[in-house]
Amino acid sequence: MTAYKNDASVLEALTALVERDRIHEQENMSDHTSLRIGGPADYFIDVETEEELGKLLRFLTKEEIPHLLVGNGSNLLFLDEGYRGVILHLTGDFQIIKRSGDTVTVGAARLLSSLAQFVCREGLSGLEPLSGIPGTVGGAVYMNAGAYGGETKDVVGSVNLMARDGSYVRACTAEEMAFAYRHSAVQESGEIVLSATYYLKPDEEEAIRERMNEFRKRRNAKQPVELPSAGSTFKRPEGAYAAALIEEAGLKGLRIGGAEVSEKHSGFLVNVDHATAADFLALMDEVARRVYENSGFRLEPEVRIIR
Repeated sequence: MTAYKNDASVLEALTALVERDRIHEQENMSDHTSLRIGGPADYFIDVETEEELGKLLRFLTKEEIPHLLVGNGSNLLFLDEGYRGVILHLTGDFQIIKRSGDTVTVGAARLLSSLAQFVCREGLSGLEPLSGIPGTVGGAVYMNAGAYGGETKDVVGSVNLMARDGSYVRACTAEEMAFAYRHSAVQESGEIVLSATYYLKPDEEEAIRERMNEFRKRRNAKQPVELPSAGSTFKRPEGAYAAALIEEAGLKGLRIGGAEVSEKHSGFLVNVDHATAADFLALMDEVARRVYENSGFRLEPEVRIIR
């Protein structure tokens, strides 16, 4: 296959690599993203082991079949027409957690909230600010996710990566990951996060849980957690805050179709009524345009738009 065409040969080849019941055809990506937006992917595969992932990546790369790895879909916007290719969704072995002293190694598919609960019970501190982020470990490493003054880079000591074509696996130090604001080296390399090792500090479970609960209360009070969103829609521009710029431009409540600038937190664009990707993109463009006209700041998307 030199040019991708979705035909019987693709499904036949995929079923030689993964059990048929873990290959889903024409799977709506709206069911796999926090925005609840997105059309069907040709194939959506639940991948359970590192060996399976390597085989799939080698095949997909060799045959030039478009493919994308997704976690909890909490920072993704798929278009209404969906995705022509293969979506790889990690599960199984990629959710395993192992503790060794004050370090915890966890698979990329584990939810940050679940990891935070685990380390809390183990009496390990450091993940409290990140405990409410609705994403996976892999997504958090990819984006250097952060909240309330804490970032992934503050607690991750090393990461295991697989080449984008499945040709190798390597360990990578935190320094080599080149963490920066909402950035890591894998955004350029295309490598896939398999697992991450967190360096944490002992503390009393009750004290850790109290801090987690305080962050949760702050999040629930200030963010529209009751509505589908992708979190902060725009990156923080240097010298300003996206939410403040949007509010100063008088854009709270601005609506296009089913997409709206949250009345609760203007940094969040939310899906209030069966929004389409076209609605959301149009609202993003309008917000960015009017913020620039009002303040001179250019807003850049934090949400990943999958085209």
